[in-house]
Amino acid sequence: MKADVERKNHSVVTEFILLGLSDQRELQELIFVVFSLVYAVAVLGNLTIITLASLDTQLHTPMYFFLSNLAFLNICYVSLVVPKMLTNILTGSKSIPYELCAVQVYVTVFLGSAECLILMVMAFDRYVAICNPLRYNTIMNRRVCIKLAVASWTISFLVTAIPLSLLWPVLCGPNTINHFFCETPSLVTLSCEDTSQIETMMFTGSIFTLMVPLFLVLVSYIRIIQAILKIGSAAGRQKAFSTCSSHMTVVTIFYGTGMFMYMQPQAQHSPDKDKVVSVFYAVINPMLNPIIYSLRNREVKGALGRVLQRCKVFWGL
Repeated sequence: MKADVERKNHSVVTEFILLGLSDQRELQELIFVVFSLVYAVAVLGNLTIITLASLDTQLHTPMYFFLSNLAFLNICYVSLVVPKMLTNILTGSKSIPYELCAVQVYVTVFLGSAECLILMVMAFDRYVAICNPLRYNTIMNRRVCIKLAVASWTISFLVTAIPLSLLWPVLCGPNTINHFFCETPSLVTLSCEDTSQIETMMFTGSIFTLMVPLFLVLVSYIRIIQAILKIGSAAGRQKAFSTCSSHMTVVTIFYGTGMFMYMQPQAQHSPDKDKVVSVFYAVINPMLNPIIYSLRNREVKGALGRVLQRCKVFWGL
């Protein structure tokens, strides 16, 4: 009854106001330039990974199949968040339609859940490659890889839909969001009803999509490290470790920021800290991932050289 009275005292929300990263015009101009460059690098880098994995036959392996899924996910994530933020800075507007805000909330959680599961699958791929190399091609055949990828996307969709469907009916309070895009923890603070059930579901969902995959990733890498230490030659150990180091770096950055954002009680959230963490996993991570996977990866560098050479031959250069 009390919740009904509170709802009636608030007008229906048709749009939200995003306060952004700063209200200082000079700083906004710097943010616009920096985020434009980061967005361009993120999209170009991830598109390069997808293109190379598609065109170069030497990259037609399970590892690069899953890496292409991760690259596609990164493009979707950064494209959902950054262009709207840049548009708002350019036009001086801080509003975002209710429908677009809903899309941002749902898709960012969906993509975050999918990234957790894809990183878990990639860890399993590395485990099989190092701990059971003779059966690697049999275990990680193309059909299995497709099933694992489809399962990751499908499970993410299902675990995202239920808790978020409960969130929107209670958003009848203020419409000002102290963030640069619509994100679940920020929206929960706008509720005019008791959000304990939603927070419990968010925490439970975070355990399933963050902690369970992270536990399996850790188990995989414990087994991988044990197998690497048994390799006789230092060169062999270095080669085996180099195939996992990039993935370990990405896992550390992603899970660290994700746990900070979604595993904390709502009372401990700080808008300023939340925005900094969100910049990391929504903007910086999609830019860093292709760089991390390519800088120390001879296969990617070799594939890039071969594709560029084919382009030169095609264009007669």
